[in-house]
Amino acid sequence: MCRYSIIPMKRAFLYLCLSTVLLSTSQTAWAWGQKGHRIIAQVAYDNLSCSTRRKIDKVLGAHGAIYLANWPDEIKSDTIYPNSHDWHYQDLPAGLSDSALVATLTDYPTEGGNLFRAMDSLSNVLRANKHDKVALTFLVHLSGDLFCPMHMGHLDDKGGNSVKCKWFGQKTNLHAIWDGKIIESRGYSYSEYAQYVEDRFGAEKKAILAMSEADVLRHSYMLTTAIYDYQASWNENAYHYVYRWAEPMEWQLYAAGVRLAALLEEIY
Repeated sequence: MCRYSIIPMKRAFLYLCLSTVLLSTSQTAWAWGQKGHRIIAQVAYDNLSCSTRRKIDKVLGAHGAIYLANWPDEIKSDTIYPNSHDWHYQDLPAGLSDSALVATLTDYPTEGGNLFRAMDSLSNVLRANKHDKVALTFLVHLSGDLFCPMHMGHLDDKGGNSVKCKWFGQKTNLHAIWDGKIIESRGYSYSEYAQYVEDRFGAEKKAILAMSEADVLRHSYMLTTAIYDYQASWNENAYHYVYRWAEPMEWQLYAAGVRLAALLEEIY
């Protein structure tokens, strides 16, 4: 039994959305970790209008968008939504041309995940039924995954999972560094971190919201490429890694939050 009492709605949701998504078990994907997803949900919640915030709270409970932001990761240990595993990422080949990259938003890749397809499907489910708790909870979570660089990592290394390295002397991989290790190194609570990125990048909100989906994809793909380029010569100095990549990562967290808020405003 799901403690969030949203399982009874799964059958209708599965018929509407899961039928379009392929099952894959090629990668372990925990974008941003628990704290990162809460940061993004908090930023989104802070940027909602009062009217939309009330509507979201009515579906998920007070501040439920924040408290349930990690539920789609937590259920990976259960069997209730087995086909949702590959919704969390969309690994892509390195060196795509701009036209080939942008085409993935509509001509969904046949391998490497189903994040783009899932985002479109979930948005359509919510437009048809704004009270669908499962669809809303997944949309909040996957909107964060969309901005995690290693959830758009290289197809041939499973989004950085196969790129082994050390973080402060401990064995890890590139995917894990971006899922949570940079965030944890900063020492903030999720609410403090949300406030920090809103203060730091708030002046860019208008420009971020003006970006098209293609612009967002280009930005994330270029960031991912830069991360791989850096990785090739990185000497495993974790302090320098945080110094180099904390700010670009924090921009991703903020952008994910404000664009999620905009999407929810459009739907609700």
